Amino acid sequence: MIMAQEAALLKAKEEFQKIEETMRQATVQGERIDVVEENLWDQMLSLGRLMLTSFVAGQGTGDLGPTLQCEGRTLNRLDQLHDKPYVSVFGSLPAIERTVYGTRETQKHRVIPLDARLGLPESDYSYLLQQWSQSFCVKGSYKDAQTDLEQILRLRPSVRVLEDTNASMSKDVDGFRSSQPAPSHDGEGEVLVVTGDCKGVRIRGDKPPEAEDVSSHARKRGPRPGTKREACVGSVYSIDRFVRNTEDVVDDVVRKQRAQDRPIPQNKVLRAELTYEVNGVEINGKDVIFEWFGEQIEARRTSPSQEIVCVMDGAPTLWKKLKRLMKTLSVTIVCILDLFHVMDYLWDAARCVHGSDDHAAEAFVTDRLRRILNGDVGRVIGGLRQMLAKDKERKKAKRKFSSTQRQTLNKVINYLDRKKQFMRYDEYLAKGYPIGSGVVEGACGHLVKDRMEGSGMRWSVPGAQSMLDLRCVYLNEDWQDFHDYRINERVRNMYPYRDLVQEQYRATA
Repeated sequence: MIMAQEAALLKAKEEFQKIEETMRQATVQGERIDVVEENLWDQMLSLGRLMLTSFVAGQGTGDLGPTLQCEGRTLNRLDQLHDKPYVSVFGSLPAIERTVYGTRETQKHRVIPLDARLGLPESDYSYLLQQWSQSFCVKGSYKDAQTDLEQILRLRPSVRVLEDTNASMSKDVDGFRSSQPAPSHDGEGEVLVVTGDCKGVRIRGDKPPEAEDVSSHARKRGPRPGTKREACVGSVYSIDRFVRNTEDVVDDVVRKQRAQDRPIPQNKVLRAELTYEVNGVEINGKDVIFEWFGEQIEARRTSPSQEIVCVMDGAPTLWKKLKRLMKTLSVTIVCILDLFHVMDYLWDAARCVHGSDDHAAEAFVTDRLRRILNGDVGRVIGGLRQMLAKDKERKKAKRKFSSTQRQTLNKVINYLDRKKQFMRYDEYLAKGYPIGSGVVEGACGHLVKDRMEGSGMRWSVPGAQSMLDLRCVYLNEDWQDFHDYRINERVRNMYPYRDLVQEQYRATA
């Protein structure tokens, strides 16, 4: 064991001497610094690989004698050494030879002391390489991750390996979430905010389009190629009150003059869930998100009197689930319709009234927005209805609105009328509540769209959920903490006998 380690260290010393000589020659020859830098990097990877090889060699094969007492059983040392590949960030190491304890070769290997001592992963790829590779994968495509890894580490794992690593890693996300303590009450804002939205993810079908039986018109089970499935994205954060008046908001959302003193959301966390099946039972993504909202509210509410606000768009399903959540928790949540969705509808109406006249359309939107912020949504609705009524009274030849425009205006009127109970903006502003769902809107774009909607991307449901889970961890700035948790849990579960092995190593040292 010692001799094997010394031999590996000797090779490492020889490699270091080569690096020294390369530096001397580069100095004399006046090499460009970028060339020297790249050559040095390659040599450092080689040196790191030799040093890591020497470390493994110094551990021996894990031979702790002819028998091993473990979990109340006497296990025999098997005759053959068993190899394990190991790919580190420095490259592939020579196959690791390990002594195995069990009953016989043909049965499951019960104890592998060296694996336990080193905390080797189940995969052939090191935990650090898994972490680094997936940090590329959660930000860009698997193919881009391949290219980046090859450029930096001179390694090119297959797309399948990267996908499998992503799937394996995501299995620890739920446990990590459960292990996280709630933020300190001292670090929370005055108002607790929950907000949700949905974004479609392209799901690939079970068969490519050319494999479909065109002679059959029967609808097949499962998603069709290229169809979208909604991912429900939720966010929870707290924020201090920010009391404003109507003109402050108009300046902010119309004139794009962002308020300088706007408070910053505290302890913002994101989560995204697709609807999928587990053992034939459908798990609804929206239900998962709203159940999580309940857990967050109970864990993060600083006092029974702390106000809770929900800002969302007009999706009826989400509001129904919110009402159900309030009933389940026996809490009051202030329901606020996202102001920016209201403005979208106002712009639709403005285009009907003023066509391509941008200046007039903006004046129309600004005027109606100001009235709505002052609590006069009923008058805005009445004014739109009056426009339609007067237009209908005119002769057909003199009517201003086309049938399509009339449909659009009716749609705007119906939307505002259905949602006016959630549009008491004068009260919300006076109490300092947020009135826009920009946090979750941005999350839908950044979390889902930026990663999941690349050119030609199609996802399986499990693959998409794995990526969403890990991307949430990354965007929640928990990446390093997650990997510390994950590795500790994997080592603990895979090697429950690790402490026993460590004692045996010390006894035989």
